[in-house]
Amino acid sequence: MAAFVHDLRARYHECDPQGIVFNANHIAYVDVALTELWREAFGSYGGMTELGLDLVVVDVHARFRAPVPFDAEIALALTIASFGRTSMTTHWTETVDGEVCVEGEIVHVWIEAGTSTPTEIPADARSALDPYTS
Repeated sequence: MAAFVHDLRARYHECDPQGIVFNANHIAYVDVALTELWREAFGSYGGMTELGLDLVVVDVHARFRAPVPFDAEIALALTIASFGRTSMTTHWTETVDGEVCVEGEIVHVWIEAGTSTPTEIPADARSALDPYTS
């Protein structure tokens, strides 16, 4: 198992008056990294929806360990911690200069594309994500 890692930089407009990344932006960073994970696993997010699948977030948690300052280079690592029948839990960390600054979990429920109907995670989707599963 290897985490999927996406590197990004904290931009000025994402920071609060103290010069650190505003807390809500960390969830947006996770979304960016997840989109890149879908690109690697499925060819693109659209590649997943072409299979008739989509995802919705049902739960997200973050623990703030250290501030992420403006212009910091962030390594955002995603590891799929578990699969349920219709859900997937992903653990994530944001590391700056080797220090874990933010970590958390995000839970998605897989649905039929274009609907809100939960659907069982297909074997081919699990296989595509297997390299990032703990």
